[in-house]
Amino acid sequence: MSSLSLPAQIPSHAISTAKKKIAKLTLWPLVAATFFMVSGGTYGTEEIVHGAGYGHGILILLFLPVLWCLPTAFMIGELSSALPAEGGYYAWVRRGLGNFWGFQEAWLSLVASIFDMAIYPTLFVFYLKQMSPWFGSSSHAVMAGLFVVVTCALLNILGIRVVGITSLWLFFFLSAPFAVIVVMAPFRVGAFAGSSGHGGAEATGLGLLGGVLVAMWNYMGWDNASTIAQEVERPQRTYPRAMIAAVILVALTYVLPFLAVYFTGIPAAAFGTDGAWATIAGLIGGKIWGFEWLRLLIVIGGMMSAFGMFNALVMSYSRLPLAMARDGMLPKVFAKTSSKTHAPWLAILVCAGCWALCLGLGFRKLVTLDIMLYGASLMLEFVTLVVLRIREPELKREFKVPGGLVGAISCGIFPLLLMSLAMVESESENILGMNGLLFGSMIIAGGFVLYAATKPLRRSVIAPAATPNAVTGD
Repeated sequence: MSSLSLPAQIPSHAISTAKKKIAKLTLWPLVAATFFMVSGGTYGTEEIVHGAGYGHGILILLFLPVLWCLPTAFMIGELSSALPAEGGYYAWVRRGLGNFWGFQEAWLSLVASIFDMAIYPTLFVFYLKQMSPWFGSSSHAVMAGLFVVVTCALLNILGIRVVGITSLWLFFFLSAPFAVIVVMAPFRVGAFAGSSGHGGAEATGLGLLGGVLVAMWNYMGWDNASTIAQEVERPQRTYPRAMIAAVILVALTYVLPFLAVYFTGIPAAAFGTDGAWATIAGLIGGKIWGFEWLRLLIVIGGMMSAFGMFNALVMSYSRLPLAMARDGMLPKVFAKTSSKTHAPWLAILVCAGCWALCLGLGFRKLVTLDIMLYGASLMLEFVTLVVLRIREPELKREFKVPGGLVGAISCGIFPLLLMSLAMVESESENILGMNGLLFGSMIIAGGFVLYAATKPLRRSVIAPAATPNAVTGD
Protein backbone atom coordinates (compact mmCIF):
# COMPACT_ATOMS: atom_id res chain seq x y z
CA MET A 1 0.00 0.00 0.00
CA SER A 2 3.05 2.26 0.16
CA SER A 3 2.58 3.34 -3.44
CA LEU A 4 -0.77 4.86 -2.54
CA SER A 5 0.42 7.06 0.30
CA LEU A 6 2.00 9.72 -1.91
CA PRO A 7 0.30 12.99 -0.97
CA ALA A 8 2.21 14.88 -3.62
CA GLN A 9 0.63 12.67 -6.26
CA ILE A 10 -2.92 11.93 -5.26
CA PRO A 11 -4.24 12.96 -1.87
CA SER A 12 -7.63 11.78 -3.10
CA HIS A 13 -10.40 11.01 -0.67
CA ALA A 14 -11.15 7.98 -2.83
CA ILE A 15 -7.94 6.35 -1.57
CA SER A 16 -7.86 5.94 2.16
CA THR A 17 -4.88 4.48 3.95
CA ALA A 18 -6.55 4.53 7.33
CA LYS A 19 -6.89 1.09 8.86
CA LYS A 20 -10.45 0.25 9.77
CA LYS A 21 -11.53 -2.73 11.77
CA ILE A 22 -14.10 -4.09 9.36
CA ALA A 23 -14.70 -7.59 8.00
CA LYS A 24 -12.95 -7.88 4.63
CA LEU A 25 -13.33 -10.21 1.66
CA THR A 26 -10.77 -12.99 1.30
CA LEU A 27 -9.86 -14.81 -1.93
CA TRP A 28 -12.75 -17.24 -2.45
CA PRO A 29 -15.58 -14.93 -1.39
CA LEU A 30 -14.05 -12.39 -3.83
CA VAL A 31 -13.92 -15.05 -6.57
CA ALA A 32 -17.60 -15.86 -5.88
CA ALA A 33 -18.58 -12.18 -5.90
CA THR A 34 -16.67 -11.65 -9.18
CA PHE A 35 -18.37 -14.75 -10.60
CA PHE A 36 -21.76 -13.16 -9.99
CA MET A 37 -20.67 -9.73 -11.21
CA VAL A 38 -19.65 -11.34 -14.50
CA SER A 39 -21.69 -14.46 -14.97
CA GLY A 40 -24.11 -15.90 -12.45
CA GLY A 41 -23.73 -19.36 -13.95
CA THR A 42 -24.86 -21.01 -17.17
CA TYR A 43 -28.16 -19.14 -17.26
CA GLY A 44 -28.47 -16.54 -20.01
CA THR A 45 -26.20 -18.43 -22.43
CA GLU A 46 -29.02 -20.19 -24.32
CA GLU A 47 -29.11 -17.66 -27.17
CA ILE A 48 -25.42 -18.29 -27.95
CA VAL A 49 -25.95 -21.87 -29.08
CA HIS A 50 -29.42 -21.09 -30.42
CA GLY A 51 -27.97 -18.30 -32.52
CA ALA A 52 -24.69 -19.85 -33.63
CA GLY A 53 -25.20 -23.61 -33.31
CA TYR A 54 -23.25 -26.00 -31.08
CA GLY A 55 -19.98 -25.88 -32.99
CA HIS A 56 -19.70 -22.12 -33.37
CA GLY A 57 -21.34 -21.49 -30.00
CA ILE A 58 -18.85 -23.61 -28.07
CA LEU A 59 -15.94 -22.08 -30.02
CA ILE A 60 -17.22 -18.60 -29.13
CA LEU A 61 -17.38 -19.57 -25.45
CA LEU A 62 -13.84 -21.00 -25.60
CA PHE A 63 -12.17 -18.18 -27.53
CA LEU A 64 -13.79 -15.17 -25.86
CA PRO A 65 -12.07 -15.92 -22.52
CA VAL A 66 -8.75 -15.69 -24.38
CA LEU A 67 -9.56 -12.66 -26.56
CA TRP A 68 -11.90 -10.74 -24.23
CA CYS A 69 -11.63 -11.97 -20.63
CA LEU A 70 -7.93 -12.64 -20.08
CA PRO A 71 -6.73 -9.27 -21.48
CA THR A 72 -9.31 -7.56 -19.26
CA ALA A 73 -8.39 -9.69 -16.25
CA PHE A 74 -4.68 -8.92 -16.79
CA MET A 75 -5.39 -5.19 -16.99
CA ILE A 76 -7.55 -5.29 -13.86
CA GLY A 77 -5.00 -7.44 -12.05
CA GLU A 78 -2.24 -4.88 -12.65
CA LEU A 79 -4.26 -1.78 -11.84
CA SER A 80 -5.95 -3.34 -8.81
CA SER A 81 -2.63 -4.45 -7.36
CA ALA A 82 -1.06 -1.04 -7.98
CA LEU A 83 -4.04 1.11 -6.94
CA PRO A 84 -6.39 -0.79 -4.60
CA ALA A 85 -8.66 2.22 -4.13
CA GLU A 86 -12.32 2.66 -3.18
CA GLY A 87 -14.08 3.28 -6.48
CA GLY A 88 -11.72 0.98 -8.40
CA TYR A 89 -11.67 1.76 -12.11
CA TYR A 90 -12.94 5.30 -11.48
CA ALA A 91 -9.94 5.98 -9.21
CA TRP A 92 -7.53 4.43 -11.76
CA VAL A 93 -8.77 6.56 -14.65
CA ARG A 94 -8.88 9.68 -12.50
CA ARG A 95 -5.27 9.16 -11.46
CA GLY A 96 -4.01 8.38 -14.94
CA LEU A 97 -6.13 10.70 -17.10
CA GLY A 98 -7.44 13.34 -14.70
CA ASN A 99 -10.74 14.50 -13.25
CA PHE A 100 -12.61 14.83 -16.53
CA TRP A 101 -12.03 11.29 -17.77
CA GLY A 102 -12.41 9.88 -14.26
CA PHE A 103 -15.88 11.41 -14.16
CA GLN A 104 -16.72 10.00 -17.61
CA GLU A 105 -15.56 6.55 -16.50
CA ALA A 106 -17.93 6.62 -13.54
CA TRP A 107 -20.77 8.12 -15.59
CA LEU A 108 -20.51 5.44 -18.30
CA SER A 109 -20.42 2.67 -15.70
CA LEU A 110 -23.39 3.97 -13.72
CA VAL A 111 -25.52 4.55 -16.82
CA ALA A 112 -24.60 1.10 -18.16
CA SER A 113 -25.67 -0.31 -14.79
CA ILE A 114 -29.20 1.05 -15.33
CA PHE A 115 -29.61 -1.11 -18.43
CA ASP A 116 -27.67 -4.03 -16.94
CA MET A 117 -29.35 -4.18 -13.55
CA ALA A 118 -32.86 -4.17 -15.03
CA ILE A 119 -32.18 -7.61 -16.51
CA TYR A 120 -31.66 -9.62 -13.32
CA PRO A 121 -34.94 -9.06 -11.43
CA THR A 122 -36.68 -9.81 -14.75
CA LEU A 123 -34.79 -13.12 -15.01
CA PHE A 124 -35.68 -13.89 -11.39
CA VAL A 125 -39.38 -13.39 -12.15
CA PHE A 126 -39.11 -15.45 -15.34
CA TYR A 127 -37.96 -18.52 -13.41
CA LEU A 128 -40.36 -17.80 -10.56
CA LYS A 129 -43.30 -17.90 -13.00
CA GLN A 130 -42.35 -21.46 -13.91
CA MET A 131 -42.92 -22.45 -10.30
CA SER A 132 -46.02 -20.33 -9.73
CA PRO A 133 -48.07 -18.96 -12.68
CA TRP A 134 -49.53 -16.40 -10.24
CA PHE A 135 -46.46 -14.27 -10.96
CA GLY A 136 -47.39 -14.18 -14.66
CA SER A 137 -49.44 -11.02 -14.27
CA SER A 138 -47.54 -7.76 -14.74
CA SER A 139 -48.38 -6.38 -11.29
CA HIS A 140 -47.30 -9.57 -9.50
CA ALA A 141 -44.12 -9.71 -11.60
CA VAL A 142 -43.25 -6.13 -10.65
CA MET A 143 -43.76 -6.95 -6.96
CA ALA A 144 -41.41 -9.94 -7.26
CA GLY A 145 -38.83 -7.81 -9.05
CA LEU A 146 -39.06 -5.16 -6.35
CA PHE A 147 -38.55 -7.90 -3.76
CA VAL A 148 -35.16 -8.70 -5.36
CA VAL A 149 -34.17 -5.02 -5.44
CA VAL A 150 -35.17 -4.33 -1.82
CA THR A 151 -33.68 -7.55 -0.38
CA CYS A 152 -30.34 -7.08 -2.14
CA ALA A 153 -30.18 -3.45 -1.02
CA LEU A 154 -30.72 -4.53 2.60
CA LEU A 155 -28.10 -7.29 2.38
CA ASN A 156 -25.58 -4.76 1.05
CA ILE A 157 -26.33 -2.32 3.84
CA LEU A 158 -25.53 -5.16 6.28
CA GLY A 159 -21.97 -5.18 4.92
CA ILE A 160 -19.61 -6.54 2.29
CA ARG A 161 -18.80 -9.73 4.19
CA VAL A 162 -22.47 -10.73 4.14
CA VAL A 163 -22.61 -10.24 0.37
CA GLY A 164 -19.39 -12.22 -0.20
CA ILE A 165 -20.46 -15.23 1.86
CA THR A 166 -23.94 -15.15 0.32
CA SER A 167 -22.36 -15.20 -3.15
CA LEU A 168 -20.17 -18.17 -2.23
CA TRP A 169 -23.12 -20.29 -1.06
CA LEU A 170 -25.30 -19.24 -4.00
CA PHE A 171 -22.52 -20.33 -6.38
CA PHE A 172 -22.53 -23.88 -4.96
CA PHE A 173 -26.32 -24.15 -4.97
CA LEU A 174 -26.92 -22.86 -8.51
CA SER A 175 -23.99 -24.85 -9.98
CA ALA A 176 -25.23 -28.17 -8.55
CA PRO A 177 -28.01 -28.79 -11.15
CA PHE A 178 -25.61 -28.18 -14.06
CA ALA A 179 -23.06 -30.48 -12.45
CA VAL A 180 -25.80 -33.14 -12.42
CA ILE A 181 -26.44 -32.52 -16.15
CA VAL A 182 -22.72 -32.94 -16.90
CA VAL A 183 -22.58 -36.17 -14.86
CA MET A 184 -25.78 -37.66 -16.34
CA ALA A 185 -25.12 -36.71 -19.98
CA PRO A 186 -22.67 -39.64 -20.69
CA PHE A 187 -25.50 -42.03 -19.82
CA ARG A 188 -27.76 -40.28 -22.34
CA VAL A 189 -25.40 -40.10 -25.35
CA GLY A 190 -27.46 -39.93 -28.54
CA ALA A 191 -30.69 -40.51 -26.62
CA PHE A 192 -32.41 -37.49 -28.17
CA ALA A 193 -30.88 -37.54 -31.67
CA GLY A 194 -33.54 -36.84 -34.28
CA SER A 195 -36.01 -35.78 -31.61
CA SER A 196 -37.08 -32.84 -33.81
CA GLY A 197 -36.79 -31.75 -37.40
CA HIS A 198 -33.58 -29.83 -36.72
CA GLY A 199 -30.08 -31.21 -36.80
CA GLY A 200 -28.06 -31.11 -33.63
CA ALA A 201 -25.75 -28.39 -34.85
CA GLU A 202 -28.23 -26.18 -36.70
CA ALA A 203 -28.18 -22.47 -35.91
CA THR A 204 -31.30 -20.31 -35.72
CA GLY A 205 -32.29 -17.01 -34.17
CA LEU A 206 -29.65 -14.33 -33.62
CA GLY A 207 -26.99 -15.65 -35.97
CA LEU A 208 -23.22 -15.77 -35.42
CA LEU A 209 -22.79 -12.04 -34.67
CA GLY A 210 -25.73 -12.11 -32.27
CA GLY A 211 -24.20 -15.11 -30.54
CA VAL A 212 -20.90 -13.27 -30.13
CA LEU A 213 -22.67 -10.22 -28.64
CA VAL A 214 -24.63 -12.29 -26.15
CA ALA A 215 -21.42 -14.14 -25.22
CA MET A 216 -19.65 -10.81 -24.70
CA TRP A 217 -22.44 -9.77 -22.35
CA ASN A 218 -22.11 -13.08 -20.48
CA TYR A 219 -18.35 -12.54 -20.20
CA MET A 220 -18.25 -8.87 -19.19
CA GLY A 221 -18.05 -7.09 -15.85
CA TRP A 222 -14.58 -8.11 -14.65
CA ASP A 223 -13.73 -4.63 -13.44
CA ASN A 224 -16.81 -4.40 -11.22
CA ALA A 225 -15.00 -6.12 -8.35
CA SER A 226 -12.34 -3.38 -8.33
CA THR A 227 -14.64 -0.79 -6.73
CA ILE A 228 -14.50 -2.58 -3.35
CA ALA A 229 -10.69 -2.74 -3.15
CA GLN A 230 -10.51 -1.02 0.24
CA GLU A 231 -12.70 -3.78 1.64
CA VAL A 232 -10.63 -6.72 0.32
CA GLU A 233 -7.97 -8.52 2.36
CA ARG A 234 -4.48 -7.88 0.89
CA PRO A 235 -5.88 -6.55 -2.42
CA GLN A 236 -2.49 -6.38 -4.15
CA ARG A 237 -2.18 -10.17 -4.00
CA THR A 238 -5.85 -11.18 -3.86
CA TYR A 239 -7.14 -9.40 -6.98
CA PRO A 240 -4.84 -10.94 -9.64
CA ARG A 241 -5.43 -14.43 -8.24
CA ALA A 242 -9.18 -13.87 -8.00
CA MET A 243 -9.41 -12.59 -11.60
CA ILE A 244 -7.62 -15.59 -13.13
CA ALA A 245 -9.59 -18.07 -10.99
CA ALA A 246 -12.87 -16.41 -11.93
CA VAL A 247 -12.08 -16.46 -15.69
CA ILE A 248 -11.44 -20.21 -15.56
CA LEU A 249 -14.50 -20.84 -13.40
CA VAL A 250 -16.86 -18.84 -15.61
CA ALA A 251 -15.58 -20.46 -18.82
CA LEU A 252 -16.05 -23.96 -17.37
CA THR A 253 -19.59 -23.23 -16.19
CA TYR A 254 -20.47 -22.14 -19.74
CA VAL A 255 -18.72 -24.74 -21.87
CA LEU A 256 -19.15 -28.01 -19.93
CA PRO A 257 -22.99 -28.03 -19.82
CA PHE A 258 -23.23 -27.25 -23.55
CA LEU A 259 -20.77 -30.03 -24.41
CA ALA A 260 -22.71 -32.44 -22.24
CA VAL A 261 -26.05 -31.55 -23.89
CA TYR A 262 -24.54 -31.73 -27.38
CA PHE A 263 -23.60 -35.40 -26.92
CA THR A 264 -27.16 -36.27 -25.90
CA GLY A 265 -28.36 -35.27 -29.39
CA ILE A 266 -30.67 -32.47 -28.24
CA PRO A 267 -30.81 -29.99 -31.18
CA ALA A 268 -29.49 -26.44 -30.95
CA ALA A 269 -32.97 -25.19 -31.84
CA ALA A 270 -34.16 -26.42 -28.43
CA PHE A 271 -32.31 -23.51 -26.81
CA GLY A 272 -34.59 -21.03 -28.57
CA THR A 273 -37.58 -21.75 -26.32
CA ASP A 274 -38.44 -19.91 -23.11
CA GLY A 275 -36.90 -21.68 -20.12
CA ALA A 276 -34.68 -23.77 -22.39
CA TRP A 277 -32.34 -25.03 -19.67
CA ALA A 278 -35.30 -26.10 -17.53
CA THR A 279 -36.85 -28.00 -20.46
CA ILE A 280 -33.56 -29.69 -21.35
CA ALA A 281 -32.97 -30.63 -17.70
CA GLY A 282 -36.40 -32.25 -17.67
CA LEU A 283 -35.43 -34.35 -20.68
CA ILE A 284 -32.06 -35.44 -19.29
CA GLY A 285 -33.20 -36.00 -15.71
CA GLY A 286 -36.45 -37.69 -16.62
CA LYS A 287 -39.18 -38.22 -14.07
CA ILE A 288 -39.16 -39.80 -10.64
CA TRP A 289 -42.68 -40.72 -9.52
CA GLY A 290 -43.96 -38.47 -12.33
CA PHE A 291 -41.91 -35.50 -11.10
CA GLU A 292 -39.28 -33.69 -13.21
CA TRP A 293 -36.86 -33.19 -10.33
CA LEU A 294 -33.90 -31.83 -12.33
CA ARG A 295 -36.11 -29.28 -14.08
CA LEU A 296 -37.20 -27.93 -10.69
CA LEU A 297 -33.58 -27.66 -9.52
CA ILE A 298 -32.68 -25.67 -12.65
CA VAL A 299 -35.61 -23.31 -12.11
CA ILE A 300 -34.63 -22.70 -8.48
CA GLY A 301 -31.01 -22.25 -9.58
CA GLY A 302 -32.11 -19.67 -12.15
CA MET A 303 -33.76 -17.63 -9.43
CA MET A 304 -30.63 -17.84 -7.27
CA SER A 305 -28.45 -16.85 -10.23
CA ALA A 306 -30.45 -13.70 -10.97
CA PHE A 307 -30.60 -12.82 -7.27
CA GLY A 308 -26.86 -13.41 -6.79
CA MET A 309 -25.90 -11.30 -9.79
CA PHE A 310 -28.03 -8.38 -8.69
CA ASN A 311 -26.77 -8.69 -5.11
CA ALA A 312 -23.09 -8.66 -6.07
CA LEU A 313 -23.49 -5.80 -8.53
CA VAL A 314 -25.26 -3.63 -5.97
CA MET A 315 -22.08 -3.96 -3.89
CA SER A 316 -19.94 -2.89 -6.85
CA TYR A 317 -21.90 0.00 -8.32
CA SER A 318 -22.79 1.61 -4.98
CA ARG A 319 -19.10 2.32 -4.30
CA LEU A 320 -18.88 4.64 -7.30
CA PRO A 321 -21.11 7.43 -5.88
CA LEU A 322 -19.28 7.01 -2.55
CA ALA A 323 -15.84 7.56 -4.10
CA MET A 324 -17.08 10.37 -6.35
CA ALA A 325 -18.69 12.21 -3.43
CA ARG A 326 -15.42 12.06 -1.49
CA ASP A 327 -13.65 13.59 -4.49
CA GLY A 328 -16.19 16.36 -4.99
CA MET A 329 -17.61 14.81 -8.15
CA LEU A 330 -21.04 14.33 -6.53
CA PRO A 331 -22.79 15.99 -3.54
CA LYS A 332 -21.18 15.04 -0.22
CA VAL A 333 -24.39 13.39 0.97
CA PHE A 334 -23.50 10.32 -1.15
CA ALA A 335 -20.46 9.76 1.08
CA LYS A 336 -22.67 8.75 4.03
CA THR A 337 -21.78 5.28 5.35
CA SER A 338 -23.02 2.98 8.10
CA SER A 339 -21.12 3.40 11.37
CA LYS A 340 -21.05 -0.39 11.89
CA THR A 341 -20.49 -1.90 8.42
CA HIS A 342 -19.11 1.14 6.55
CA ALA A 343 -21.58 0.36 3.74
CA PRO A 344 -22.58 3.44 1.67
CA TRP A 345 -26.24 3.11 2.61
CA LEU A 346 -27.51 6.25 0.88
CA ALA A 347 -25.74 5.43 -2.41
CA ILE A 348 -27.19 1.89 -2.20
CA LEU A 349 -30.74 3.18 -1.69
CA VAL A 350 -30.53 5.82 -4.45
CA CYS A 351 -29.05 3.35 -6.96
CA ALA A 352 -31.63 0.71 -6.04
CA GLY A 353 -34.42 3.23 -6.66
CA CYS A 354 -33.08 4.05 -10.13
CA TRP A 355 -32.74 0.37 -11.05
CA ALA A 356 -36.27 -0.37 -9.85
CA LEU A 357 -37.66 2.24 -12.28
CA CYS A 358 -36.17 0.36 -15.25
CA LEU A 359 -37.70 -3.08 -14.60
CA GLY A 360 -39.18 -4.76 -17.66
CA LEU A 361 -37.15 -3.27 -20.54
CA GLY A 362 -36.45 -5.54 -23.56
CA PHE A 363 -33.51 -7.96 -23.22
CA ARG A 364 -31.90 -7.41 -26.64
CA LYS A 365 -31.96 -3.60 -26.37
CA LEU A 366 -30.60 -3.81 -22.82
CA VAL A 367 -27.71 -6.05 -23.88
CA THR A 368 -26.73 -3.89 -26.89
CA LEU A 369 -26.72 -0.63 -24.91
CA ASP A 370 -25.01 -2.27 -21.94
CA ILE A 371 -22.14 -3.58 -24.09
CA MET A 372 -21.72 -0.26 -25.90
CA LEU A 373 -21.54 1.87 -22.74
CA TYR A 374 -19.55 -0.66 -20.73
CA GLY A 375 -17.13 -1.08 -23.63
CA ALA A 376 -16.46 2.67 -23.78
CA SER A 377 -15.60 2.69 -20.07
CA LEU A 378 -13.43 -0.41 -20.50
CA MET A 379 -11.42 1.28 -23.26
CA LEU A 380 -10.66 4.16 -20.87
CA GLU A 381 -9.24 1.60 -18.44
CA PHE A 382 -6.96 0.09 -21.10
CA VAL A 383 -5.73 3.59 -22.00
CA THR A 384 -5.09 4.24 -18.30
CA LEU A 385 -3.01 1.05 -18.07
CA VAL A 386 -0.69 2.33 -20.80
CA VAL A 387 -0.58 5.93 -19.51
CA LEU A 388 0.38 4.84 -15.98
CA ARG A 389 3.10 2.57 -17.39
CA ILE A 390 4.60 5.63 -19.11
CA ARG A 391 4.01 8.30 -16.46
CA GLU A 392 4.54 6.23 -13.32
CA PRO A 393 6.96 3.41 -14.12
CA GLU A 394 8.08 3.40 -10.46
CA LEU A 395 4.56 2.64 -9.19
CA LYS A 396 4.70 -0.60 -7.23
CA ARG A 397 2.82 -3.34 -9.07
CA GLU A 398 2.42 -6.76 -7.43
CA PHE A 399 1.23 -8.06 -10.80
CA LYS A 400 2.10 -6.76 -14.27
CA VAL A 401 0.70 -7.48 -17.72
CA PRO A 402 3.51 -9.48 -19.39
CA GLY A 403 5.42 -8.07 -22.36
CA GLY A 404 6.37 -4.66 -21.01
CA LEU A 405 4.85 -1.55 -22.59
CA VAL A 406 4.14 -3.42 -25.85
CA GLY A 407 2.22 -6.04 -23.89
CA ALA A 408 0.21 -3.35 -22.10
CA ILE A 409 -0.69 -1.69 -25.42
CA SER A 410 -1.56 -4.92 -27.25
CA CYS A 411 -3.67 -6.07 -24.29
CA GLY A 412 -6.55 -3.86 -25.42
CA ILE A 413 -6.51 -4.69 -29.15
CA PHE A 414 -8.88 -7.67 -29.20
CA PRO A 415 -11.36 -6.13 -26.72
CA LEU A 416 -11.41 -3.01 -28.95
CA LEU A 417 -12.15 -5.09 -32.05
CA LEU A 418 -14.93 -6.95 -30.28
CA MET A 419 -16.38 -3.64 -29.09
CA SER A 420 -16.51 -2.52 -32.72
CA LEU A 421 -18.92 -5.39 -33.37
CA ALA A 422 -21.23 -4.01 -30.70
CA MET A 423 -21.11 -0.58 -32.34
CA VAL A 424 -22.11 -2.10 -35.70
CA GLU A 425 -24.93 -4.08 -34.12
CA SER A 426 -26.27 -1.08 -32.18
CA GLU A 427 -27.19 0.64 -35.47
CA SER A 428 -29.81 -2.06 -36.11
CA GLU A 429 -31.54 -1.50 -32.74
CA ASN A 430 -34.32 1.09 -32.46
CA ILE A 431 -34.67 2.86 -29.11
CA LEU A 432 -37.13 5.72 -28.55
CA GLY A 433 -37.41 6.25 -32.29
CA MET A 434 -33.67 6.40 -32.99
CA ASN A 435 -30.96 3.82 -33.69
CA GLY A 436 -29.06 2.45 -30.72
CA LEU A 437 -25.73 4.01 -31.75
CA LEU A 438 -27.22 7.52 -31.74
CA PHE A 439 -29.03 6.87 -28.45
CA GLY A 440 -25.83 5.59 -26.83
CA SER A 441 -23.86 8.55 -28.20
CA MET A 442 -26.35 10.94 -26.60
CA ILE A 443 -25.89 9.19 -23.25
CA ILE A 444 -22.10 9.50 -23.57
CA ALA A 445 -22.46 13.21 -24.40
CA GLY A 446 -24.59 13.59 -21.28
CA GLY A 447 -21.51 12.84 -19.20
CA PHE A 448 -19.75 15.89 -20.66
CA VAL A 449 -22.70 18.11 -19.71
CA LEU A 450 -22.92 16.72 -16.17
CA TYR A 451 -19.22 17.23 -15.61
CA ALA A 452 -19.59 20.92 -16.35
CA ALA A 453 -22.65 21.10 -14.06
CA THR A 454 -20.75 19.60 -11.11
CA LYS A 455 -17.78 21.97 -11.37
CA PRO A 456 -18.88 24.00 -8.28
CA LEU A 457 -18.73 20.79 -6.20
CA ARG A 458 -15.11 20.16 -7.14
CA ARG A 459 -14.09 23.66 -6.03
CA SER A 460 -15.00 22.75 -2.44
CA VAL A 461 -12.63 19.77 -2.37
CA ILE A 462 -8.91 20.29 -1.77
CA ALA A 463 -7.81 17.06 -3.49
CA PRO A 464 -6.35 17.70 -6.95
CA ALA A 465 -7.20 15.52 -9.92
CA ALA A 466 -4.68 12.74 -10.26
CA THR A 467 -1.03 13.07 -11.03
CA PRO A 468 0.58 16.47 -11.56
CA ASN A 469 1.07 15.64 -15.24
CA ALA A 470 -2.50 14.51 -15.84
CA VAL A 471 -4.97 16.65 -17.72
CA THR A 472 -7.70 17.52 -15.25
CA GLY A 473 -10.29 18.89 -17.58
CA ASP A 474 -10.95 21.86 -15.27
